[in-house]
Amino acid sequence: MFAFEVVDSLPGPDGLPTLGRTGTITTPHGEIKTPAFIPVGTKATLKALTPADLAASESQAVLANAYHLYLQPGSDLIDQAGGLGQFMGWDGPTFTDSGGFQVMSLGVGFKKVLAMDAKGIANDEVIAKGKDRLAHVDDDGVTFKSHLDGSMHRFTPEVSMQVQHQIGADIIFAFDECTTLMNTRAYQEQSLDRTAAWARRCILEHERLTEQRADHPYQALFGVIQGAQYEDLRRAAARDLAGLGFDGFGIGGALEKERLGEIVGWVNQELPRDKPRHLLGIGEPDDLFVAIEQGADTFDCVTPSRVARNASLFTDTGRFNITSAINRRTFEPVQDDCDCYTCTHFTRAYLHHLFKAKEMLASTLATIHNVRYIVRLVDRIRQAISDGHFYPFRDEFLGQFYSTRA
Repeated sequence: MFAFEVVDSLPGPDGLPTLGRTGTITTPHGEIKTPAFIPVGTKATLKALTPADLAASESQAVLANAYHLYLQPGSDLIDQAGGLGQFMGWDGPTFTDSGGFQVMSLGVGFKKVLAMDAKGIANDEVIAKGKDRLAHVDDDGVTFKSHLDGSMHRFTPEVSMQVQHQIGADIIFAFDECTTLMNTRAYQEQSLDRTAAWARRCILEHERLTEQRADHPYQALFGVIQGAQYEDLRRAAARDLAGLGFDGFGIGGALEKERLGEIVGWVNQELPRDKPRHLLGIGEPDDLFVAIEQGADTFDCVTPSRVARNASLFTDTGRFNITSAINRRTFEPVQDDCDCYTCTHFTRAYLHHLFKAKEMLASTLATIHNVRYIVRLVDRIRQAISDGHFYPFRDEFLGQFYSTRA
């Protein structure tokens, strides 16, 4: 019901082995050829798209969010509907994250600044003015206030597993505490111990629920590696979780973009080669190349769909804003060789008009293009690894994509 096989290994420019590889993840709802980009359908929908649009993008899977679906419409309702895929009309593989990041990001801070213990900063200084702290973490779990209606809720590792089993995704994640770069080293260590304890509790509850719900398809459980930018903490967390019997691993937490490859490399040097690794929240082209070279297999990110709704579109020469005046009379597709529905049917001038007129179709057509573009990019990277051309392809693509960057 769940398996992972390494297909090709990526040799470095010097011919020596790297951590990069291609592979195949097998789930109850189909295979995922890796590396693969997994679009985010937070609330059981990829914003502005139908499941048919998502399938047309050749996306192999979709990731939804346990926190949001728990609050609305409720994981019990999704369970009654037959699980996430049946509920949203998607018949391919599905992921759900544990809700740990959303509990913290929506409940503790603002503008991506969140901390339970910040370096020299009082807690009230990392909360937006006029706002109250909505989440409180302890060794047992997190108590939080709903951002929807102010109701109080409690997530523990057991609750997260129960919610995700009801949602019914093929791949689910252990409940973890998401820290930030504002956290002190002492707090990072404390949090890592807490996340490790929660991982063990998740495994026990997952085993109990798997036996109890034996008539349901098997759900693979991934442990989440934290540790911020500390090499010893990242490696220790990876070694600890590697010995617990997880089906795969997620790499998350606080890090600077410039150190992404270094940190992913530390983690994947410690993790078993025969299990898949998912990098949480990564979707920019340069990050994808770096992470794939360092052994990441799958990725999820809201960036392609989020920036599309703000009129920003991906091309081989970089991202651009379709509402710029130059596009008003540009009767060409967004990207000449793109095979998406938007590029094969419409011009930049038409998309410019839709955004200026504030038509709903604008978000749909822009999202169709961006999602297909990033999915196709990772497919091209996978093919380049198989063909032995990863490094020439990387250098040519990134040189062109970022050629206009100052």
